[in-house]
Amino acid sequence: MQNERKLFGTDGVRGVANIEPVTAETALKLGRAAAHVITGLTPQHRGGRPRIVVGKDTRLSGYMLESGLVAGITSLGVDVLLVGPLPTPGVAYITRSLRADAGIVLSASHNSYEDNGIKFFRHDGYKLDDAVEARIEGLVFSEEIENIRPTADNIGKAFRIDDALGRYVEYAKASFPKGMTLESLHIALDTGNGAAYKSSPCILSELGARLSVFHNKPNGTNINNGCGSTHPDEISRLVLETGAAIGITHDGDADRVLLCDEKGELVDGDEILAMASLDFLARGVLAGDTLVATVMSNFGLDEALEAAGGHVLRTKVGDRYVIEEMLRRDFNVGGEQSGHMIFRDFATTGDGIVSALQILRVMVESGRPLSELKRCLSKYPQAQRNLRVKSKPSLDSLPGVSRLVAQTETELGSRGRVLLRYSGTEPKVRLLIEGRDEALIHARADAIAEALRKAIGA
Repeated sequence: MQNERKLFGTDGVRGVANIEPVTAETALKLGRAAAHVITGLTPQHRGGRPRIVVGKDTRLSGYMLESGLVAGITSLGVDVLLVGPLPTPGVAYITRSLRADAGIVLSASHNSYEDNGIKFFRHDGYKLDDAVEARIEGLVFSEEIENIRPTADNIGKAFRIDDALGRYVEYAKASFPKGMTLESLHIALDTGNGAAYKSSPCILSELGARLSVFHNKPNGTNINNGCGSTHPDEISRLVLETGAAIGITHDGDADRVLLCDEKGELVDGDEILAMASLDFLARGVLAGDTLVATVMSNFGLDEALEAAGGHVLRTKVGDRYVIEEMLRRDFNVGGEQSGHMIFRDFATTGDGIVSALQILRVMVESGRPLSELKRCLSKYPQAQRNLRVKSKPSLDSLPGVSRLVAQTETELGSRGRVLLRYSGTEPKVRLLIEGRDEALIHARADAIAEALRKAIGA
């Protein structure tokens, strides 16, 4: 189903803003289709018409797409609740908090400002499953709902929710223990000129932290521009410059976070997951004694959890697959190496600041610096290559690439692995090789990358 889709990728609809499929025209059609499908999934327990929450990050094109969505949704007789710039997890929370029928976020996450995207949440704050997305996409390209045209006072209205930011701030703070403060910590914060430019500084300062805040002045075109979690060297520089005890850096919609220790060294998602899950395990609150991670996460996670009596369950790449497995088995901690962590005790989707607060709590309780805490994970060396491609043929149809991959897997044996896949959100192919011999895996990664460039490189 995924390969047959024209609109939806692994995280909603995404592309260059004002070029199909991320246009005002398609946004209007998606608004109509989503209003028709999603409101049919949520039986109403109150009077009045259905409602959909719409939020966005700080991209210039958000205004254009927001207008298209609002027109489409209201044309189906559904009301829109506008929350403005707010982190993706904030939109998911507001959707639940206001008992709305669905939530929609306009964001291209870590991509540059030229891109944008449209992603959807159910009434309970979880992402839509594949079948519902397929139904919405089908309606966009058909005329099935063309004749559904409410008139007069049956047309929907749009309302601005003025207290959305305050609601989200209080929700995020509730994931940090009552009575505990961050007064002992100096934090360097990089909001990436994105959706968390107001919320994360508010949350951390209200918890008592001494803050040095950077890249919190979005202008519509500077989101992720040399800052944020896609440029981790920046938070390393800022921590060393300010003498902070920890650095926190978000992506554009703040559903991810990466950290930096007091020595200026990056702390990635695997290290965050290791610290958090081992703490949860020690306190007896890690559901099923299991951490859910993707196939991209370092094998060191398995060794760390197993040594402490826990387990790691792996899924396909993508936070939606992590969440699906967590829901299916009722696990409460999961995430990705990229910094997308889900703590289901508090949130229904990845939440960068909530994830950071879990580590800040451990730092305060233990009195130990982040550089010491992260040693709980001993990583296998990894070599990663991300290459732009002009097309996405089956990787098995590239004989030169397949031969090199097979040779590498034979060399690595049981002490390593090769992962090769296309990005679901960008025109890229992603390669990861993991093994104990760092020189070997980098040499093989370069060879496979060169074969890919010759075959399908942009």
